Amino acid sequence: MNKEQKLEETFHEGTRHLDEETLFVVSQTFKALSDPTRIRILNLLCTGEHSVNEIAETLNLSQSTVSHQLRFLKNLRLVKYRRAGTSLYYSEDDDHVMNLLKQAIEHAAHH
Repeated sequence: MNKEQKLEETFHEGTRHLDEETLFVVSQTFKALSDPTRIRILNLLCTGEHSVNEIAETLNLSQSTVSHQLRFLKNLRLVKYRRAGTSLYYSEDDDHVMNLLKQAIEHAAHH
């Protein structure tokens, strides 16, 4: 059995036994990636850490919109933040999801 066949077999074995929590987390992850604003924010965070103000200015969004979306992403542990004075600086917090996003963007660029 080659590596690809083994991976495929492992994937199928894992999908038969998904518990409710795993199903919920997976669906929430795809929900996070289904929103254009969240995709734009995550794509920007792929370039490094940014403050809420920087994200809002770069993406031409209101601070309240950015804060709302970051809260959603933080609750899913897709982003993390650090405080510096009165500013919050956000960065990516899940390499798996960021790789999924990058692959989706590459896929879209080829079509």
